Amino acid sequence: MSGLESVAGNARSGPHVLVADVDAPVLAGDDRHHLERVLRLRSGDLLTVGDGAGRWRPCRFGELVEPVGDVVEVAAPSPELAVGFALLKGGRSETVVQKLTELGVDRIVPFVAERSVVRWDGAKTARLLERRRRVVREAVMQCRRLWLPEVEPVRAFGDLDLGGAALAVPEGRTLAAGENFVLVGPEGGWADAELAAVDRQVCLGPHIMRAETAAIAAAALLGARRGGHLPAAGTVSGG
Repeated sequence: MSGLESVAGNARSGPHVLVADVDAPVLAGDDRHHLERVLRLRSGDLLTVGDGAGRWRPCRFGELVEPVGDVVEVAAPSPELAVGFALLKGGRSETVVQKLTELGVDRIVPFVAERSVVRWDGAKTARLLERRRRVVREAVMQCRRLWLPEVEPVRAFGDLDLGGAALAVPEGRTLAAGENFVLVGPEGGWADAELAAVDRQVCLGPHIMRAETAAIAAAALLGARRGGHLPAAGTVSGG
């Protein structure tokens, strides 16, 4: 794997599926149904299996999943990337969780801010957390990630660990090297007390974005920088 964090480069590997144990892979019933009924996999077709903790191997699909290659272990990506976002109405929070997973975020931190439209119902916390973890699992398999990101339970903004965090604001500065945790506020914007709580304030682009767009933009910037896909400061490209 040459240290890469996904198996996307193997064009012949087929779908990627999470299993409990890559040494003795067994497909969950829902995953097998998806492979057979949606992706139309047939016995003998190639796929890869992973455990969500950096271990994967190639296999062949069938009544029993047959390993056809050694287990490969890939270290967790570094530095860790984290994005926090204020809860959104409808299914938009789940969409954000899905896209942050696809973009390589390692820690997803949903919270309720002072001006959040969505209010936090503590009684629903466990159910919502389970739903978001299902979204993450499905996104990991779709985008062929080897490490499952952590989805934290919803907290009030004042209960977050703000160490190393930067707030996304329209008038902020450019995201600096070493800033790997970005918090995106609600539709109504940050309250004064929230702005005062975090010294680092950064801008994600020249336009006012929707809350979900800003969270995705933060993830894209962080992931591109970690992956070496952005030029170093001061570098000019051209012919």
